[in-house]
Amino acid sequence: MTAKLLALLLCMSLTRLHAQPPQRFDIIITELLPDPAPPVGLPNNEFIELKNTTAHAINLRGWKLSDGTATATINTNITLQPDSFVIICANAAVPLYTSWGTTIGVTNFPALNNDADIITLYAPEGNAIHTVAYTDQWYENAVKAGGGWTLEMIDTRNPCTGAGNWKAATDDRGGTPGRQNSISASNPDEMPPALAGTFTIDSLTIVAVFDESLDSVSGAIANHYSFSHAIGNPFSATPQAPLFKEVVLKLPTAINKNQVYQLIVKDVTDCSGNTIGMMNSTKVGLPVPADTHDIIINELLFNPPTGGTDYAELYNRSNKTIDLKQLYIANRSAAGALAGIQQVSATSRLFFPGEYMALTEDTRWLQQQYLIKEPAVVTQQVSSLPSMPDDKGTVVITNAQGTVVDEVRYDHKWHFALISNEDGVALERIDYSKPTQDSHNWMSAAATANFGTPGYRNSQFRADLQPKGMVTVTPSLFSPDNDAVDDLVNIQYQMTEPGYVANITIFDAAGIPVRHLTRSATLGLQGTFRWDGLDNNRRRLPIGIYVIFTELFNLQGKIKKFRNSVTLARRF
Repeated sequence: MTAKLLALLLCMSLTRLHAQPPQRFDIIITELLPDPAPPVGLPNNEFIELKNTTAHAINLRGWKLSDGTATATINTNITLQPDSFVIICANAAVPLYTSWGTTIGVTNFPALNNDADIITLYAPEGNAIHTVAYTDQWYENAVKAGGGWTLEMIDTRNPCTGAGNWKAATDDRGGTPGRQNSISASNPDEMPPALAGTFTIDSLTIVAVFDESLDSVSGAIANHYSFSHAIGNPFSATPQAPLFKEVVLKLPTAINKNQVYQLIVKDVTDCSGNTIGMMNSTKVGLPVPADTHDIIINELLFNPPTGGTDYAELYNRSNKTIDLKQLYIANRSAAGALAGIQQVSATSRLFFPGEYMALTEDTRWLQQQYLIKEPAVVTQQVSSLPSMPDDKGTVVITNAQGTVVDEVRYDHKWHFALISNEDGVALERIDYSKPTQDSHNWMSAAATANFGTPGYRNSQFRADLQPKGMVTVTPSLFSPDNDAVDDLVNIQYQMTEPGYVANITIFDAAGIPVRHLTRSATLGLQGTFRWDGLDNNRRRLPIGIYVIFTELFNLQGKIKKFRNSVTLARRF
């Protein structure tokens, strides 16, 4: 082969390497070691692993990695082949990683925060190619989150799903830098994007927030967004790099305070091509400062069970839209001064009239402990709640000016007196309109609500228009044969005031008690118990007529008794 031909081939190769500007996800971040200590088997140094997902080689000279504070530039003239990996680390760590695979050292390597960080890979032209916004919850393993283990991407063909496509490494050495990930598997993104909410820059600028990265082209079409109250489509829609989870919308008409609008999104797709579905609408509002008692403290858990965490629930009883970023939660020192002050939300998050918001240090535990229909909507994780002692304490909500919006000096003696163990039992506010400090306006959450209702209406909430207390039983004839038709008896109660306890006993036709269904169960204002047709020993009872005797009583000596009959039948 002549020297001229060799030169021509080299020129053609270099042309292929640089002819096409890098596209989004051509190179992706596939593994991270944010917390290398204590080491498991990897060097005690952070690294970032990159992979070439294309069918052609790419020269990495001039590429950059940044966490928004520090930016490292790859100055090595190295070509990454298709389906290949490279380890990026600080210059001093290069000798420690070269045995693991191809390694590039950089100056100003961005420090990877242990708890959470956003790392972005930029092409030499300056466009963002891939961003990973990780948290330590991605490990899904408390031991591995403690250090020495990497976070690995599961499916490299699905680079923008986030938490659903990352996990702790399973390799015994703590990770797999420079080679295929230990958790590598097919994990396609088949979920459409969801509109998670909005926040407001000013009366003409709204930011739509999605739960995952959008395709930046579809996200930039203004006709994909529509506002209620005759506002219509925005003038423009601008997806925000590098995550592309937020879209800035410029409105043709200013929105007004004390008015809640609706935003509907259609046809936008995520970066995997999934089109937005039913989760495509949300509220929009112009936030104003919270005044006294616009926001009230509605529920407190200050004595959580072992392994649990405190929470404080807020309720917006006003007609105002409030930005949680402008609210603070605190307690008071022995001298009465505000202490332990914490911002409710580090970023703008709108709190609309009639909504609940549970503040906690661990939203995941809260979701596991309680039945919360929309946890992403009604829970807010804060870095640290002010101290809430088990016996008594003070919780204060202020606005950004330091004005007290609501305050409660709680006492564990406010709990229902017959509760023997207060661990894990929340205190609920009974009436929004009564003073916060009225001890008679608080009650232990009902056992039928698992002793807490964070993020939704209290089990002890008093509705003045409820009918008189009653117990109803349906159906009147049931057949517990597991055919999905009338297998259970539903014992439904509805009370006019909180603070009642229930005993329910099942008697046969001869008046003999055959099932003690519940004893001393604290009640909400409404709820349901169920009987499966079995006796106290979990044995099947014979067909016939049974009486359900329900006794309700409170500490003021009020007693209500109900007798309802049902017929137990079976198919022959």
